[in-house]
Amino acid sequence: MKRYICSIIIGMVVILSIGTYYVKVASSASGLPKYTLKTLEGSDKELDPIIINASLEKGRLYEPLTIESNQTTYGSEKSYFESLSENYDFRIERLIKEHRSFMRGKVSIDSFYEDDDFLAYASVNSEFAKSGKMEAEFDIALLEKKGEEETSFKIELPDQERIMNTEVRDVQLVHSKLQVLTMNDVNSNDEKQTIEVHLYTIDLANKKVLSDKTLLSETFTYPNQVDLEMPIDIAPSQPKNMVLISLIKGVNHEDGTYEYKLNESKLLSYHYETEKIETVKLPKKESLSLDEAKSGYVDGKNLYAVDTKSDKYHIKTFDLSSQTITNDTELDLAVNKKEQYFAAIKNGRVYFLLGNEVDQDSLTYKPAQLLIADLKTGKTLYKGETVMKATNKENGKKIGFVIDDLKVK
Repeated sequence: MKRYICSIIIGMVVILSIGTYYVKVASSASGLPKYTLKTLEGSDKELDPIIINASLEKGRLYEPLTIESNQTTYGSEKSYFESLSENYDFRIERLIKEHRSFMRGKVSIDSFYEDDDFLAYASVNSEFAKSGKMEAEFDIALLEKKGEEETSFKIELPDQERIMNTEVRDVQLVHSKLQVLTMNDVNSNDEKQTIEVHLYTIDLANKKVLSDKTLLSETFTYPNQVDLEMPIDIAPSQPKNMVLISLIKGVNHEDGTYEYKLNESKLLSYHYETEKIETVKLPKKESLSLDEAKSGYVDGKNLYAVDTKSDKYHIKTFDLSSQTITNDTELDLAVNKKEQYFAAIKNGRVYFLLGNEVDQDSLTYKPAQLLIADLKTGKTLYKGETVMKATNKENGKKIGFVIDDLKVK
């Protein structure tokens, strides 16, 4: 009898908790302004795949919001179950819908490889043991789509006692072997810092690590600094022959400034088939800088870099095989170096969102500008800006609209 009473009490607590949650949602969302995109040029149908994540700033309070299908949804308006999964990448959501059983507990898009036949996954689970040493293991899974046959296993990470932290950055399936590219922070046991790029080859049939290849290893001591970065991958889970890694060296000065060591910094490419790492020769005549390249967007064949040196924004297409610029697209949007830009390349289009410039006198934010253009020709397909519809409660109050990121489905 006591067992049934406890179950009833627990059920009532859950119902009351969810009920309280929805009451709070209704009260908190009722007085918030709504943001939409006002069309200035082109068709608003171009907005269909766009997701803008932003924050509403009121004094010291921040309220997260999403603009999707040209409608505003605040974090406090989302259902209880939506709030549990709101951090999911929309690409992960697609995989969950298609392969729910296989996707259980898997969240990072960089850990996936997908082609017509297979969906593969590799991540690293790690924790410090009582001895103070790192204990780490691979979590590997493979789904054969045709028969929905799943294989999964865990295996120790080689030389794990050296590693302080490891992050999976790319996964590929090459000749039935899983290639896992990681960036590792290595324990140097002194004031030195060491960062490395590793490529692990995993035998899926025999469930073992065949090789651990160190592609890059850099050791430095403060005030020197070394950063390893990768351009934004437009399609991170799709098959690719190569990845780009920028090696950036610099020095931190006593006055708090940071200075690039341009002559020691470079853009590197690693080719899975040839197993070679090479320096990418950036064209000087077309003035594609390393800074533009490292913050660019890559799809495995081309690197797309944003050029801000002229009056209008340009998107330069750099062919990775020939190492030449094959297209220079001018966007109908004036450069404003005081504003932050957010870009996405997809569907033969460039999506460009410009905003976050603050007028310090009035403490309000200028409208964000959105441009959608044909990637090859630069023809404007859509141009618009954010507008705010304030409630009676918010009229006259100082409100800031801060963009966090731009995503395209």
